Amino acid sequence: MPARPLTQRQLEILSLVANGFSNKMIASRLGIKEHTVTNILAHVFDKMGVSDRTHAVVQAYRSGALDLQVEETP
Repeated sequence: MPARPLTQRQLEILSLVANGFSNKMIASRLGIKEHTVTNILAHVFDKMGVSDRTHAVVQAYRSGALDLQVEETP
């Protein structure tokens, strides 16, 4: 896990990413703007030292920060 731990919201969004949700779908599901999702993910990538969604999800699973919980897409 990164030196700076992820917030609950960051983990929530990363979990949705892991389940295949697009930024637009995440925004709709959480009632926030797509731009906000993009910004939150940018902070996640920075904290984790990765540059994309796939590496962030893989690293989070390997570190135990995320459990494998499949969610239904809308």
